[in-house]
Amino acid sequence: MLLAMMPSSPVRAQDQGTEVRALTIVAPPFVIKQGDELTGFCVDLWNEVATRLNLKTNFQEAPDVSTLFDWMQANDAAVLVGPVFYSTDRDKIFDFSHPVLEAGMQVLVRGAGEGDNATPLRDVLALLFSRSAVVWLGVGLIIILVPAHLIWLLDRGREDSVSSGRGYFPGILQALVWAATALVSQVQQLPGHWLARLFGLLWMFAGVVFIALYTAQLTATLTTQQIRGAINGPSDLPGKRVATIASGPAVNYLQEIGAQVQQFETPDGLYAALLDQKVDAVFGNAPALRYFAAHDGAGRASVVGPEINRQDIGFVFQLDSPLRRRVNHELLAMREDGTYQRIYEKWFGTE
Repeated sequence: MLLAMMPSSPVRAQDQGTEVRALTIVAPPFVIKQGDELTGFCVDLWNEVATRLNLKTNFQEAPDVSTLFDWMQANDAAVLVGPVFYSTDRDKIFDFSHPVLEAGMQVLVRGAGEGDNATPLRDVLALLFSRSAVVWLGVGLIIILVPAHLIWLLDRGREDSVSSGRGYFPGILQALVWAATALVSQVQQLPGHWLARLFGLLWMFAGVVFIALYTAQLTATLTTQQIRGAINGPSDLPGKRVATIASGPAVNYLQEIGAQVQQFETPDGLYAALLDQKVDAVFGNAPALRYFAAHDGAGRASVVGPEINRQDIGFVFQLDSPLRRRVNHELLAMREDGTYQRIYEKWFGTE
């Protein structure tokens, strides 16, 4: 019904070129609603372009991302003003302006005191099944093969041997058990052959060093997780519950790395899910996440890890829109005369 109430033409009074309908969605710092007024980086850029083109803009605020693109596809507006990433799929149905910003994806997590209420048991289990622990276990299993075979070769067939009999089986299995227990300094018997006994002592010493390094590594890992949290960037997202904007460019990436993706239609939905502990992290538009962490999420959420998958953001037009060329001209002029830089620094500061 809402669509039916909209005028059928996206540009009203186009002959006079004075009134243009623009779709948008609130997504700070790109689009911010203050009372009945809209502001933000993208809005300020567009308003400057509109002033230069002598256009009057009627903004239509969409309630969510799906509705935003549905209205745009229905040809209900001349331009979409907001943080829209370029993509090949969108390029098939829309035209884009020159880029107004290059931005990537980043991770937002709950800050100190707003974490996952970690427990000692969960910390221990996470540590035991961590990638680091698996690697160390694998290394241990591999290196005990060498001393086990040496002990079996030197000590087999002796009455006081750690491996009874001269056959490979079960002698090698007994030697493997001895090598493993010696590695953790729990061996109860030394080999009978003098050379095997000497090697056994050296192997037990090596075991002490191995366990010391292993303990230090796990202690460092646990300490880091306690200080920084279990998620420190995009590489920690596989297997985690991650929120992102529905149909956005982050969805495919998260699915490819094996994250448990939960899609939301609005930025507010993302942040609420994170703070309510319904998800472990938010993955999305880096400038938007940093803005939230510095304002509404201050002290409750923080951005972690590098910014990845940088892409262009721009205004969106109907295919073959005559307005696009005029807007592109003004965007170039704004970069040349310093207007773009002034608006950029207003919202993102100086670099």
